[in-house]
Amino acid sequence: MHHGLDVVDPYRWLEDGESSEVARWVTDQNEHTRQALDARPDRGRWHERLSALVALPTALSCAVRGDRLFVAERPRGADQFVLVLRSAVDADAPARVLVDPAAGVADGAAAIDWFEPNADGTAVAFGLSEGGTENSILHVLDVATGESLVDRIPHARAASVAWQPDGRGFWYSVFPDGDQYHRHIRHHTLGADAADDPVVFDRLPTPESWPDIAVSPTGEYLLVELQVGWSRVDVHLLHLPTNQWRTVIEGIDAHVAFRFHEDRLVGSTTLDAPGGRIVTVPLAEPGHHHWTTVVPERSGVVVERFAMLDDEVVVVASRAAVDVLERWSFPNGAEGELLGTLDDFGVVAVTQLTVDSDTRRLFAVVSSFQTPTSVWRLDHGDLRCWCPDQPSEQALAPLAVSHVSYPSLDGTSIGLFLIHRADVRPSPDVPMILNGYGGFAISESPAWVPNLAAWCAEGGVWAIAGLRGGWEHGQSWHDAGRRANKQTVFDDFHAAGDWLVAQGLASHEQLGLVGGSNGGLLVGAALTQRPDLARAVWCAVPLLDMVRYPQFLIARMWTDEYGDPDIPQEFGWLYAYSPYHQVDDGVMYPAVLFTTAEGDTRVDPLHARKMAALLQQTVRPHEERPVFLLQAGRAGHGVGKPAHMRVAEGVDVLTFLGWQLGWQLGPEGS
Repeated sequence: MHHGLDVVDPYRWLEDGESSEVARWVTDQNEHTRQALDARPDRGRWHERLSALVALPTALSCAVRGDRLFVAERPRGADQFVLVLRSAVDADAPARVLVDPAAGVADGAAAIDWFEPNADGTAVAFGLSEGGTENSILHVLDVATGESLVDRIPHARAASVAWQPDGRGFWYSVFPDGDQYHRHIRHHTLGADAADDPVVFDRLPTPESWPDIAVSPTGEYLLVELQVGWSRVDVHLLHLPTNQWRTVIEGIDAHVAFRFHEDRLVGSTTLDAPGGRIVTVPLAEPGHHHWTTVVPERSGVVVERFAMLDDEVVVVASRAAVDVLERWSFPNGAEGELLGTLDDFGVVAVTQLTVDSDTRRLFAVVSSFQTPTSVWRLDHGDLRCWCPDQPSEQALAPLAVSHVSYPSLDGTSIGLFLIHRADVRPSPDVPMILNGYGGFAISESPAWVPNLAAWCAEGGVWAIAGLRGGWEHGQSWHDAGRRANKQTVFDDFHAAGDWLVAQGLASHEQLGLVGGSNGGLLVGAALTQRPDLARAVWCAVPLLDMVRYPQFLIARMWTDEYGDPDIPQEFGWLYAYSPYHQVDDGVMYPAVLFTTAEGDTRVDPLHARKMAALLQQTVRPHEERPVFLLQAGRAGHGVGKPAHMRVAEGVDVLTFLGWQLGWQLGPEGS
C-alpha cells in the first residue's frame, strides 16, 4: 500500500542481488539469452565490424600544464583507457604511458576514473576502480619517475581535486566510509595519513548535494561549487589567509561554473539567462549582484563551457546540440565583442576545454558521429587535430549526418539527427534505430558510438532525438521535461517515431528503440505506453521501478529530477509512467533485450531483472516477441568497461536488433 494505493510488486524478491536464488535466476537468464543470440548466423559479421571500430584509437579527456599534455586515451587495439603524457608543443613527439590500469588485471576491468595534474605537471592525482564500480581510490603519481607515491585515499568517487600551487598537497572531495551521500571537502598533505586530513567544507543543504573544489593560481582563494539537485548550484569562496567565507550565490535556481582569472572570477551561468551567458566579478565582491556580463545570452544559442586566454574568452556555443568555438574579447567590467568563430570542423560536440594560462595553449576534446573522439589544439586562431592519430578513410564508412526537426504532440519543434551511410537513403525498407535521453540537463550531442558506426556501416539508419529534459536549448528545455513534466519527454520520443514513419523514412516493423540509464527509463516508458511504436527495444542499465527507485544505491540524488515517491503528489507523477507498474496482460509488446551489470553503482540491476521477469510472464507468444536479459559480471554502468566487453555487448545488441527487425546480413554485409 502506497499513499492509499495497492501497488502490485510480484518480483520484489529479485531486488536481492546477494540472494543465491536470484543468482540462479540470473544464470538461467544469461544462458537462455546466450543460446538464442549465439545461434544467429550474422553474429560473426557484427563481431568483425564492431571489433575493428572499437580497436580504433580514441581519447576521453585531457589537461595541459606548460609543455605537458596529459591525455586519457585508448591506444589502437588496447583494452582500456590509459593515462598518457604527450608534448603540448610537438604533436609528433613520442607519447609516454604513465598509468595503465589494466596491466596485471586478467580481465582488464580496472579503470582510470579521473585525473588531475598539479600546476607544473610534475605529479598527477588519479582515481582507480575495478569491476565498473567507479568506487575510486585516489593515487598520486610522480611523473618523472613513473612511480606512485604512498598516498592512498579511498571513497574518492568522481573526485574533485585542487592542488596547492607548490604541489605539496591538495584539497579533494570524498565520501564518508559506507556512505553514498554527504560528499565533502578535505585537505591532504603529501605523505600524511589521509585519516587525519582536516575537513574544509561540509555545509551541505541536502545529503545528496555535490561539492567540487578549485583553488586560485596564487593559492589565496578556494572556490566550492555545490550542486544542489539538477537546476541549482551554490558557490562559496574562502579567503585562506583570513579563513573568511563569502557567498557568491546561494539558494537560487541557476547553473553556475566559475574559473579564477587574475583578481576576478569568470563563469558561465543561467541566472537571468536560461540559454547561458558568461559573467565576471571581482574576488573582493563576488556576490551575484555584482556580476557583469561578458558574453550575453542570445536566441537559439546555448553557452556553457569556456576558457580564458588572457584578454579573450573562448566559448563553446551550441545550436541545437551542435558546437562551435567562439572567441570573445574580455574588457574589464564591460560586455565583450565577438572576434571570430571556429566552425569548420563539422558536426561535432566540444566536450572539454583545457588551457595553460602561462603559455596560452588551449586544447579541446572533440567528438563526432563519424570519427573517434580526439584532442585538438587552438593554434593562432586555427584548430588542428593533435592526438590520437586519425583513422584512415578505409577504416570508416563515409556517413551522412543531417539535422531535421519534427513536431511533438503539443506542437513543440524537436531536433533530430539522422545518420546513415552516404549511399543509403532512409526508407520503410531500411532498418532504423531511434535513440534518445531527455533528462538531467544532458544534450544528445554528436558523439563517437561504435554501435552506431557499425549499424550505419552495414547500411542501417540511426536517429537521435533531442528531447525535452535535456540541454539542447538550455535551462527552459530541461525544466520542460523534468519532475511533473516528465511525460512530455516520452511524448516527444513517441512523436519522433510516428513522424519518421509518416515521412516515409521508417516503418514500425523495422524500427528499434535504444536507450540507457535515464534513456532506459525512456524506452521502458515507450514500450509500455506505445507498444505499437517499434518492433524491438534495447533497454540498458535502466530505471524502471519508479516507486521504489530512491531506496537503492545513489538514487536519492535523482529525486530532484524525477520526484520523490514518498511525497503523495510526486508519487502520482511517478506511478503514472513507472514502466514496471504499467505492464498489462494480453498486450503485444516489442521484443526486448535488457542489459545490466552486477557492478553498477548508479542504477541497481534489480530494475532490469524485475521488468524482464514481469514481461516474460506477460508476453505471449515468446517465440515471436522474445524478452531477454543479460547481466554482466565485472562491469558497471558503462564507465571503465574494457574494450573486449564493449565489443561483446555491442555484438549481442546489434545481433538482437538486426534479428528482430528482419535484417539478414550476408557474408559481406547488406
